[in-house]
Amino acid sequence: MYVFFLPLLINNKALVVKYDNEYYFPIIKGYISGETFGQDVPGEAKYRSLKETFKNDENSNNWVLMPFYPYSPYEDITYDGNKMYQPPSLKHWLGTDNTGRDVFARLCYAFNISISFALILTIINYIVGILIGGAMGYYGGKFDLFFQRIIEVWSSLPMLFVIIIISSILKPSFFLLIGIYTLVNWISMTYLIRAEFYREKAKPYVAAALSMGQSNFKIMFKHILANSLVPIITYFPFSVVAGISALVGLDYLGFGLAPPTPSWGQMLDVGLSNISKWWMVFSPVTAQFFTLLAIVFIGEGVREAFDPKVYSRLR
Repeated sequence: MYVFFLPLLINNKALVVKYDNEYYFPIIKGYISGETFGQDVPGEAKYRSLKETFKNDENSNNWVLMPFYPYSPYEDITYDGNKMYQPPSLKHWLGTDNTGRDVFARLCYAFNISISFALILTIINYIVGILIGGAMGYYGGKFDLFFQRIIEVWSSLPMLFVIIIISSILKPSFFLLIGIYTLVNWISMTYLIRAEFYREKAKPYVAAALSMGQSNFKIMFKHILANSLVPIITYFPFSVVAGISALVGLDYLGFGLAPPTPSWGQMLDVGLSNISKWWMVFSPVTAQFFTLLAIVFIGEGVREAFDPKVYSRLR
């Protein structure tokens, strides 16, 4: 659930600038020098300052349209007006951190990254688990035993240390971490799908499909998989929770996404290092708590929706 419109709401780049009867769109174009708008500043234009300049000039028809929250998660004390350890205020809703970066902006972008990471990781794990687990459950026999031995050996490895070693050797990136975690997390989904396929393949509709001459692939993924969706769907929210927690844990330990990428784990690490600045600890902890709680409640609702026995037991 990557929020593509988030930069339109939280960003230090202007959405639209009207200057000398010309229109500019920095949010789309990207870099525009300050000299373009008559600013005596090196590098990129400072749009918050530019907006104040145009606003104070009553004879000017120039104007700047900023996002709803005009701060970037990456701007630090080198930007105009930013200071370290500012407490929450109307200007900075959740204050600033140890480098002057806005905590609220970083919190929202970190949510974006965490949800995207967890969803992509879960989908990849589902694909791998369905392919391998489905084949194990459907074919059984030596094929199943062979992959069970592989899974037993693979699951016996200290995966946390493997992840930390790989992250310390290679420069961590978003997709590298997804690849590393995929090597670990596919096992649980594989066993779940294997059990479902073992149960379903003994039912009459599979024998009927075989008697009609349908291929094994079609039987597996058109018939058996279609009747195995309940545990797959109900397990999905909890896989997302595990993905978010995994990324936060690695970031907190310093083996996750490279700075200055917004991350709840990194924010928590900085906050605990400056425990007197309460907003730096309170913000990431609260955001993670309510995010995970909401996902778990959604998962429980989905599970109950697919399990009518719950309501019959209550009656």
